Amino acid sequence: MFGEQRTRTLLGPADPARNTATAQPRLSARDVIDLAEATAEPVDHRRRHARPIRRLVLTAGTLAVVAAGTTAIVHTFNATSPDTAPTASPPGPELGTVLLPVSYQYDSDAPAAGPQLRALADRLVNAEYDNSTGRYTYHHTKVWGEPLVTSPDGRYLISHITEWKVWQAPDGSGRQITIPHEPQYPDQESREYWQQEVLKAQAAEPVTSVSPGPQLSYMPLPPRPDSAPLPSNRAELAELLKVSIGGGPVSKQVSTVYGRYVVPRQTRAEILRILADVPGFLWRGQVTDRGGRNGVAITFDDREHDQRWLLIFDPNTGELLADELLTLSPVRVSSYQVILGTAWTDRF
Repeated sequence: MFGEQRTRTLLGPADPARNTATAQPRLSARDVIDLAEATAEPVDHRRRHARPIRRLVLTAGTLAVVAAGTTAIVHTFNATSPDTAPTASPPGPELGTVLLPVSYQYDSDAPAAGPQLRALADRLVNAEYDNSTGRYTYHHTKVWGEPLVTSPDGRYLISHITEWKVWQAPDGSGRQITIPHEPQYPDQESREYWQQEVLKAQAAEPVTSVSPGPQLSYMPLPPRPDSAPLPSNRAELAELLKVSIGGGPVSKQVSTVYGRYVVPRQTRAEILRILADVPGFLWRGQVTDRGGRNGVAITFDDREHDQRWLLIFDPNTGELLADELLTLSPVRVSSYQVILGTAWTDRF
């Protein structure tokens, strides 16, 4: 969701209200969504399921603020356990890197994914968390592209990597740590544009004070009224994954499930078998994700919305390692998620 926390994450250390308390809203985001859905006109569900790409148009008035955040936040990080404190390297002067799409083993003439997915489902081994228990689920992820910030003409894009560590009880309550990281760009032209704009903004309004180091944000999580256990039988899983709608929504739901639940081995196998029966998925073979891990990948092309979904799975446990959304014309990354850690734990 894009709200106060994501706005503060985007602005980073230059956020003028970082340490300012804000009043509790009269309605939660869930309440607003429910109200909108209850009063909305009927929608043709066959045409509404492209993944929304959140884009903000950055105006001159806010460019200097983002410039401060861009030059101040450059960190590196690795996967950690639920009990490891977040760390990051000191900030540096770089303005971020250009994203390249993940390379596939089968870039062209890729076969249908069904047979390989079924074979993978049949040979799964336990993940580290399969023989453990705990009060909380723990997820450590990094996300890019939510939101994307665009130039006024819509051509040039920038987004900052955001690292998330989330502990949640079955009712959805828990704690969340957010760590902003360096910007990345979908193409070289965007990087050059934003570099020039940042330099112009700094020349016009120099940043005189920037907080050093990573700006960690700690947030308690209230219970979620929509919290429910992950179903284990095929019919309920297929409904949760929105199989009846098609491969694009299914890809989004797989990403959501693995980012929210600790998925047991039997359910991981069933998810792979469900994916095997969804038309349109192609087997891309061996890949290396953005965390440097080896995996196997499938893709689904949503031509109607000019999008390609990429799902990367662990070749042994069947866990989702990462997912990406790309535009097809031109081919470039729109967003990605890398799942760096999943576990059960009894403490924050």
